[in-house]
Amino acid sequence: MAPEQFPKADECNCLAVRQAARHITQFYDQFLAPSGLRTTQFSILAKLRRLGPLTINALAEELVMDRTTLGRKILPLERERLIDVVPGKRDRRRKELQLSEEGVARLRSAVKGWAEAQAQFETVFGARRTKELRGLLHTVAATELGAADTHAPGAG
Repeated sequence: MAPEQFPKADECNCLAVRQAARHITQFYDQFLAPSGLRTTQFSILAKLRRLGPLTINALAEELVMDRTTLGRKILPLERERLIDVVPGKRDRRRKELQLSEEGVARLRSAVKGWAEAQAQFETVFGARRTKELRGLLHTVAATELGAADTHAPGAG
């Protein structure tokens, strides 16, 4: 394959989004470091705080995350007793994740750093562009991008 047939990296949507996500994650992690949480952990705790107990499948869906990846991400939270795994309210055979009292306290301590990161991001990137960016990203996350035959000739 000739080099000119390779896609240009600056035209790859996936690479651009992943690079931006890593850049922003590293930025937020700096602000969350005093709380001992990373951005993914903060997001998990915040989601459980807002929505209450959830099964791991429901939480993975809410976070747009693979179930097995989420399973690995919750292990340190469980070890540190920031979340509890309890029998489900409707079906006692199902396990649900819920925020523990220690988790609520840790989340509270992290919110200040998160708010500082939010404010600084908005200052640097611009309030209007930040709001537009969030809207676009929420739309992307909600868009069905299935791998159906969209790449087949005549599709689309």
